[in-house]
Amino acid sequence: MNGETSAARIDGATIAKLARGVRLRDDAVRGQQVLLAPERAMALDEIAVRIVHALDGVRSIDAITDAFAAEFGAPRDQIAGDVIAFVQELSDRRMLEILS
Repeated sequence: MNGETSAARIDGATIAKLARGVRLRDDAVRGQQVLLAPERAMALDEIAVRIVHALDGVRSIDAITDAFAAEFGAPRDQIAGDVIAFVQELSDRRMLEILS
């Protein structure tokens, strides 16, 4: 997996960051943030933006999930499922660099 941007199986141990060329930008027309990649874009809601910011290339999905569960006081299992599903979608769209 080292540094590749193709889709990978995402789990709690996954460490990822945005792939080269993928940027988080404000879309003033739509009033929301979007992920921009070469020849594609993805509109994000507030929670998705929080997840994207958390994908720092250092913390694992488990660490991100733990932090969100503590912050939001929500069940860890539910948050883990949501985070993994969203990160898997980003990976499938080749918007992430999977580091481990």
